[in-house]
Amino acid sequence: MASTQPEIAYDFSPMLIVYKDGKVNRLMGNDIVPPSLDPKTNVDSKDVVYSPENSLSVRLYIPKNVTQGQKLPLLVYFHGGGFCIESPFSPLYHNYINSLVAEANIVVVSVQYRRAPESHLPCAYDDSWKALKWVASHVNGSGPEDWLNSHADFEKVFFSGDSAGANIAHRMGIKSGIEKLEGVNVEGIVLCHPYFWGNEAVGNETSDAKSRKFIETLWRFAYPETTGCDDPWINPVVDRDLSKLSCRRVLVFVAEKDLLCARGWYYHQKLKEIGWGGEVEVFETKGEDHVFHLFNPAGENAEAMLKKTAAFYLRN
Repeated sequence: MASTQPEIAYDFSPMLIVYKDGKVNRLMGNDIVPPSLDPKTNVDSKDVVYSPENSLSVRLYIPKNVTQGQKLPLLVYFHGGGFCIESPFSPLYHNYINSLVAEANIVVVSVQYRRAPESHLPCAYDDSWKALKWVASHVNGSGPEDWLNSHADFEKVFFSGDSAGANIAHRMGIKSGIEKLEGVNVEGIVLCHPYFWGNEAVGNETSDAKSRKFIETLWRFAYPETTGCDDPWINPVVDRDLSKLSCRRVLVFVAEKDLLCARGWYYHQKLKEIGWGGEVEVFETKGEDHVFHLFNPAGENAEAMLKKTAAFYLRN
């Protein structure tokens, strides 16, 4: 008797499994929580549509104690998940952003973007840029969202993300350096365990064929038209436009046990070597793995990372 089990085309456990019949089984990142006033952090949030044609929203966050006319630094955040899973509305990201807003006293725009495989790259990049242009429409205080009109300081704008979201944050930094967002001063970019890679190992990066194949296959799955792992969209050090990164400060977080750790250090090295001109710093967390701060936010290392991040946003 023939098996009724569908055949697997791609197994990216513990993230997702894709079957040959086209079914996508996301194994994590499916839960969502509504926006709310969080009693623990006293941070308020709400969802606003920025792309009606693609049914995409941003989740806005603001400290509840902000006073009338008070301007706060503005962070635009891009979630991780290999370009395939998670959203700004998952408990993982909602709780993290609440804590970050409370610690740093900032306004946050957390961006939803289309995900692979239903929408392959460059859709996520295109959506993220559209979200940034939506944010920039508030520069003169006449945009569609009052929280941004009243409280966002467009002289102190930051981009950030984790993993694939850090990859997007970097890309948005390059794109805004080339195309400019009028009235928006991108002060800094924070990359948390960025999803960067390359054909050849760098530093003490693993040479294990199975591990490298997993990362490469995931990238090609998310972006079928890519030229490979030396595509500048995953290997930014080969990007001719790297020096156009549109900020004056970059903070890169890496984790010692993360497969991507050496790549973050290499990015830092190359920014210095090309004479980019801004400040770039790496903060390595010993004994931790990829995006540990999201899964164990109460841990000592996660709290240290949160404080380091907040200090970066608050620095004059």
